[in-house]
Amino acid sequence: MNHELEHLLRTEAPQVLGALVRRFGRFDIAEDAVQEALLTASQTWPAEGVPENPRGWLIRVGYRRMVDLIRSDQARHRREQEAGVADLVMREPERRADPVPEADDSLTLLLLCCHPALDPTSQVALTLRAVGGLTTAEIAHAHGTTESTMGARISRAKQRLARAGARFTPPTDADRDSRVAAVMRVLYLVFNEGYTATAGDRLARVDLTREAIRLTRMLHAALRGDAEVTGLLALMLLTESRRAARTDGGDLVPLEEQDRTRWDRGLIEEGTALIDGVWNRHPAGPYQLQAAIAAVHAAAASPERTDWAQIAVLYLWLERLTPTAPVQLSRVVAVAHAHGPARGLALLDDLNQRHHLDRHPLTRQREHAVRAHLLQLTGDTTGAAALYRRAADLTGNKVEQRYLLSKADGLD
Repeated sequence: MNHELEHLLRTEAPQVLGALVRRFGRFDIAEDAVQEALLTASQTWPAEGVPENPRGWLIRVGYRRMVDLIRSDQARHRREQEAGVADLVMREPERRADPVPEADDSLTLLLLCCHPALDPTSQVALTLRAVGGLTTAEIAHAHGTTESTMGARISRAKQRLARAGARFTPPTDADRDSRVAAVMRVLYLVFNEGYTATAGDRLARVDLTREAIRLTRMLHAALRGDAEVTGLLALMLLTESRRAARTDGGDLVPLEEQDRTRWDRGLIEEGTALIDGVWNRHPAGPYQLQAAIAAVHAAAASPERTDWAQIAVLYLWLERLTPTAPVQLSRVVAVAHAHGPARGLALLDDLNQRHHLDRHPLTRQREHAVRAHLLQLTGDTTGAAALYRRAADLTGNKVEQRYLLSKADGLD
């Protein structure tokens, strides 16, 4: 399937799902019907051509599959009352018309998929499938698990939504902010997994970063006045701008060694304009601060011209808002660049004593790599080599593993 067709199907997926859920009132079954409609289109359209009204075509196919699924559900459970809305649709032919909905259901679907009844992993999986249009196999690959395991997780997530009484309606003012925050967290997780894959032979998963950016653009279009949503989009664009320069012949290239002429200037300009547009308008939140840090990197014509002192201050500010282990470790790196490796090691020792970054599941591997680099800069090559190898043992990403082992081998 070519990229243009894939993009079209993923763009239409939430609109088709919204139309079916509004008509039938059954998110769990409607989501399955949409996936089958997308699969049918991916098999049919390359040979027969994209129809004049692709959304209407998908809705009609999804509608027919929806009726089949509901009838099967009724026969299996003998509970016809569960499909009251669907029964009404099937009894009244005039309700079978399939006008293309004018409303954009993307935000409502994002909020539904990130319902507080679901755990973060289920929120990510359901968002990628229902709103992103990814197949269960694609989502399973992104999570490093089997298709059957991921299928079961998605099925349980939909059942949990049904038990929680989740509705296809915008959230009330009382919980809107928390639900939008959950959506941003999910999109951030998707992007990060795509930018540096947890496991596999590739450093990055471009399909995931591209999807995270597409969905965040969608969220930003719906909530243009939200400074944190704007900051999240800016962060993704500025980070993604460096992707082409991160590898060379399949090998990892660290930030300070990257060919900056390969950075995407269009993404940098767009991301910088977004963060500049909201900076100082409201108290900066975590995503705005991370975008500001990315913008400082993007503004430096060379590694030597990077304003590391400013980055260290921004990380300190970020740490006060979100005192997480990854943020604390990133501040160590910034302090070491700004004030020397000895100062960085002292801060790392202090943070380990208070927060155990060297044992935290989110930072254990990277803590070893950072400490190894700082020891190398101070002249302790033996200690650095041992830590590089330990860090390599702790990563499942083959590209990152090769890089760390090569660093160790270069010190022996």
